[in-house]
Amino acid sequence: MQSNQQTKPFLRIGTRGSMLALAQAKLVRSKLAKFHKVDQDDIHIEVIKTSGDIILDRPLSEVGGKGLFTKEIEIALLEDRVDIGVHSSKDVATILPDGLGMYAFLKREDVRDAFVSLKYKSLEDLPEGTVFGTSSLRRAAQMKRFRPDLNIVEFRGNVQTRMQKLEDGVADATLLAYAGLKRLGQSHLAKQMIDPNVFMPAPAQGAIGIEAREDDERTRELIAPLNHQGTAAALVAERHYLHGLDGSCRTPIGAYTEIDGNDMKVIGQILSLDGQTAFEGEVSGHVADCEEIGRHLAEILRNQAGETFFECFEVR
Repeated sequence: MQSNQQTKPFLRIGTRGSMLALAQAKLVRSKLAKFHKVDQDDIHIEVIKTSGDIILDRPLSEVGGKGLFTKEIEIALLEDRVDIGVHSSKDVATILPDGLGMYAFLKREDVRDAFVSLKYKSLEDLPEGTVFGTSSLRRAAQMKRFRPDLNIVEFRGNVQTRMQKLEDGVADATLLAYAGLKRLGQSHLAKQMIDPNVFMPAPAQGAIGIEAREDDERTRELIAPLNHQGTAAALVAERHYLHGLDGSCRTPIGAYTEIDGNDMKVIGQILSLDGQTAFEGEVSGHVADCEEIGRHLAEILRNQAGETFFECFEVR
């Protein structure tokens, strides 16, 4: 009996195997070990390959959108092979499988996009016709709105893959989430920080989310101290906003939240795929009303755009 107790891990973390995903999982492991005064080796990290890691030859918008980087981890959770899933929150679908929930969000990193190029110092420096790479419909639409003269190409892969593609000349520049660069210790790759009011980030960008089983009270209590209240309020608002728009990887949607004490303001943006049409709105209120703030913002933008605006994004 003693032997079983010694070999049973304190907690099992499910994560993707990319360098960024592992960095995030190790950060969560470190915080859990420190708070609960256990050895880090007692918290196991299980690498799980997701559909998003396997399907590399097509844009995410063509193969299912959100959930592609979480589905297999969620299956492992439901089958009790892991206790928590550690995710980049912007990859998590707004509707989770029955029995699962997002129960903790680490303090949010810098939400801004970073301009990355081996040739140019800023967006403004890009010559007309420059090849710009991105796999994000949001970034592509925003870029087409800001610089319609650029040539936008598909540009999937992790940070290392995308940097190699820049070296190989597949594209001359790209945008990456600054939070990911910082967590990888590669913030030096950012040539320019992009104003989030101009290029609104993806909803939930920059926040690490922890998913667990609803009925696993022990695990939920273990991860509770890691939850950052301000980040959680912002993420709840942004996820309800995204859900209210029926947002997926097929719709260019941005969100930016500012919190000052108990006051919060959420700004939202939706764009046509060509970037030529855009609608923006904002809602302010108390952080305790974060769900309603997100829903209200979605309603405002839906009313602005009209239902016909969203029909072009539906899968036929």
